[in-house]
Amino acid sequence: MINSDIMQRLGLLTLVGMSAISLLFHFYTDRVDLAVLILGKSSWYVQVGIGIATGLIAGKLSSMLILTKLMAPVRKKYEKMFDGLDLNTSEIWLISFCAGVGEELLFRGSIQPFIGIPVTSVIFVAIHGYLDPRNWRLSIYGIWMTLVIAWIGWATIQFGLITAIVAHMLIDVVLLSSNSPEESVKQA
Repeated sequence: MINSDIMQRLGLLTLVGMSAISLLFHFYTDRVDLAVLILGKSSWYVQVGIGIATGLIAGKLSSMLILTKLMAPVRKKYEKMFDGLDLNTSEIWLISFCAGVGEELLFRGSIQPFIGIPVTSVIFVAIHGYLDPRNWRLSIYGIWMTLVIAWIGWATIQFGLITAIVAHMLIDVVLLSSNSPEESVKQA
């Protein structure tokens, strides 16, 4: 069973591990300047604003998709998997921050410049387990998330990596906050 301690440790491992891999990657290659990518083409407050809008909209739309009747079998699978997981608000924000920073530094900051937005997006969503040919319902969610992640990849190029980090973090906050097993059952 997954509990909040395990989730927090996984979050911190994601933050430290993926960030370290990304930094090592940039240490050994000069193809992408990570500092320039993070600072981006837009000011930090524009990036934060676009990240907030993207994260809240994508998070809410993802939540609405998960709560449809079509997705009920998928929702029940995840409710069982996370049965008893009771994250408080600070734990949700910590886990979301760790995932947003660590995963975006690695995927958008290191991998995407080499293999492009489409392939990076598919790999990102597949690693999260949402593209499963044996489960077409879950794959519908995976296709949706691939489009969201591709948008975030594009936004990174257009505005900067802060946009992706904020968007990712808020998507996770919305999903972890609104789709607890108890909440899903109430809304279904």
